[in-house]
This record gives sequence, structure tokens and C-alpha cells, in this order.
Amino acid sequence: MSARVEQQSGLIDGAWLLRYGAGPLFILLWSSGFIVVRLALRDTDPLTLLAARYAGVEAVLLPMLVLLRPPRPRGATWVHLLMVGLLVQAGNFAFINLALAQGLSAGITALIASLQPILVGLLAPSLAGERVSPRRWLGLALGLAGTVIVVLARSAVGGLSLWGLMFAGSALVSMTGGTLYERRYGSLVHPVTANIVQCAVGLAVALPLAWWLEPMRFVPTARLLGSLAYLVLANSIVALSLLLAMIRLGEASRVSALFFLIPPTTAVIAWATLGERVPPFGWVGLAVTAVGVGIVTLERRRR
Repeated sequence: MSARVEQQSGLIDGAWLLRYGAGPLFILLWSSGFIVVRLALRDTDPLTLLAARYAGVEAVLLPMLVLLRPPRPRGATWVHLLMVGLLVQAGNFAFINLALAQGLSAGITALIASLQPILVGLLAPSLAGERVSPRRWLGLALGLAGTVIVVLARSAVGGLSLWGLMFAGSALVSMTGGTLYERRYGSLVHPVTANIVQCAVGLAVALPLAWWLEPMRFVPTARLLGSLAYLVLANSIVALSLLLAMIRLGEASRVSALFFLIPPTTAVIAWATLGERVPPFGWVGLAVTAVGVGIVTLERRRR
């Protein structure tokens, strides 16, 4: 086999692994993040946690930037990186931390975040140039129905607060905007460069707000330091890189459908690690959600 054919084969294999393997890994990492943030907030404040998280990301990635020397973004690419950082890093994660700090359960927060595919499906035709077929709408509806069943079936559904709901809704809007913006304007940028720029935006927003609004409580317990390490490495670096790569590879509405699996997966992780019981009816919701996501993921757009 020639070098050219081997190179093409490697690209095909890499694309196949990204398309079919990135989704499950992203779901696992993203879902566990809700529980990890909940644990970390026992020893720190929400915006202080976010600022420490982004400072940790910069500390990990800046040496890699020096070693790898990836190509620098040019022209409008800088603007697009800053906008995605503002919407996803500064907006989405800040509002999620604030919602959890207000006492909103991880399940309810995940449920509101899972409404993102509905907004993406409504806005994608005009903002991202995508057509959402009736079959895909069916998958989205099943995913939403299954998500509602799972979260409402959990015993920890209570604890709703107005501020918590408002913050979770704001996180939903921010993440939806970031997804559509990345799909329309995102370009191929080295993941190290993209994460450094976007997390720098998050740090530039979170740190002043934490200094202004919070006592910046930070008790360096093993629980907090371990949670912070997980949020830096698993969520901010690995999971978000997978998400942006999948958005560039596939259609925004199909990738966003993965968010329907976040609340059920969060429920399973909470059951396995924290002993939170999932009622029998909740497993029905898991099955319904899986069917809905399968329809959206496997459905091919007809041209």
C-alpha cells in the first residue's frame, strides 16, 4: 500500500472513530460533570470554581502550546473563537454553576440543558442552513419525552428555585447559541489553541465577577482538588474538544441530540456513585430516550 493510500486510510479510520466513538465518551464525561460540580460547590463558590477551573486549563495547555507550536489562527478566526468562548465557556458553564449553587438538582439542570436540541432544531434551518426532517423531529420528541420521564421519576427531582431555573435557562440559551455559531462560523483550529483562547475568555469573565460578587471561598480539600482536576482535564479539555469536533464533522441538530442522553446518564451515575435510586419507571424513560437519539443519529439527510 502506498504512503498516500495509507494516509487516506488513517484519515478515514480517524473520522470513523470520531463519528461513532466520540459521542458515548462525550456523554459520559459531560454527564458526570454535573455531579462533580455539585461536590465541588461544598468547598467553594460557583464563579470562584469556574475561575479556578479555567486557570487550571491554561496551566495545563500553555506548556503544550510551546511544545507543539500549532498554527496561529488568522483574521476572523480569532473573532469566532472569542464568540464561542463567550457563549460556551463564560455563559453556559457560569450559569450551570450558579444554577447548582442555588440548590437546583443535577437532574433538573441536566433536563433543562437537554432542551437544547429543540432550540437547535427550530433555529438550525435559518442560522446553520440545515433542514430538519420529520423523522428527525420524531427522534427529538422521543428524546425529550424520555428525558422528562427519567428526571421526573427520580426521587431527587425536588428543590426547584426560581433563580436556579432562570440560571439553567440562561445556560441553555448560551449553549444553543455557541453550538449554532460554531457550526456556521467554526473553522479548523488546533484544539490546544482553541481551548486556550476560549478558556481565557471564560477566565476573563469569571474572575472579575467572582471578585465582585463572591467572598471567593476556596477550601483546598481533597474533594475540591480532585473535582477541580476532573473538571479541568475531563470536561474542559477532553469533552469540549470532542463536542466542537463533532459539531464540525456532523450537523448541529444531530450532534445536539446527544444532549438528550445527559439527564439519564446523570441519573445512572448518581445511582452508582451516590446511591440515588432510579425508580423502575425511570428505566422506561432511558429506553425511550435511547430510541429517540438513535433515530436522530442514524437518520441521513436526503438531498
